[in-house]
Amino acid sequence: MAVAEPYVPDPLGPARRFFRSPQSGPRLSGSLRSSLRDTNRAAWYAGGLFTALTVLAVAGPALAPHSPLVPAGAAFTPPGHGGFLLGSDSIGRDELSRVLYGIRTSWFSALGVIASGVLIGGLVGLLAGAAGGWLDEVLMRLTDAFLALPGPVLAIAVVAALGPSLLHTLVAVGIVWWPFYARIVRGEVRSLAARPHLEAARLSGASRWSLMTRHLLPGAAPAIVVTASLDVGNLILTLAGLSFLGLGSPAPAPELGAMAARNLSYLLQSWWVPIMPAIAIFMLAFLSNMTGDFLRDALRDT
Repeated sequence: MAVAEPYVPDPLGPARRFFRSPQSGPRLSGSLRSSLRDTNRAAWYAGGLFTALTVLAVAGPALAPHSPLVPAGAAFTPPGHGGFLLGSDSIGRDELSRVLYGIRTSWFSALGVIASGVLIGGLVGLLAGAAGGWLDEVLMRLTDAFLALPGPVLAIAVVAALGPSLLHTLVAVGIVWWPFYARIVRGEVRSLAARPHLEAARLSGASRWSLMTRHLLPGAAPAIVVTASLDVGNLILTLAGLSFLGLGSPAPAPELGAMAARNLSYLLQSWWVPIMPAIAIFMLAFLSNMTGDFLRDALRDT
């Protein structure tokens, strides 16, 4: 007669049964698939909106039915009449054509200022965060000095000294815009420098240049991208406000802020002349903020 072996409990039995369970596997993979699907959807939305705005800005001259500077019909033609989809202005220029050209100017101006801010501010922040010590103190005090400069007042001073021009306005805004990125990059780099994988790279003999380019800068890239994408809308509104004050290109250049300001006196009798550029500014800022929100969600979930 066979003697039964004593029962020895398996300490890993519950874990094995859990992972073998036909109910647990699909639940975990389904949650993962849902998270990846939401991340991909947010990334596609961000990329689609950014691409659509860029294509609209590039293709604006091709889509414009008339010249933005030459009258194409009767003045103050209402929208939908006389071949003017958005109406005509005080001298008969097509409002749609001027808005399309203004969108291109606003979009690429904002991207240009942000690109210069990311380049200059990112370099300053990377050097300050990676080097530390006296170099960090000097660069951050210089950054604080530029942060103390009021952007609109500086733009007015630059335009008063050099003359009204969109380029002069962009230079003035760019001077006060890069310190924000310097602060963000410096904080990210200081946070990354205290992590174990950076200490391991130092102990393995990696040079400072290698640490900056292969570890610190890629680690700070998501914060830079999200900040820049969320900053486009703010910069579009800032540039439109300065253009509204007359600090952009002189008339009759098609700038959205200047178009709204120059035709503000016609608001009651011909509302579309100042309102159409204002709507374009709102849509650019709104869609830019949506792009930043989608991109932030995509990078946060990865």
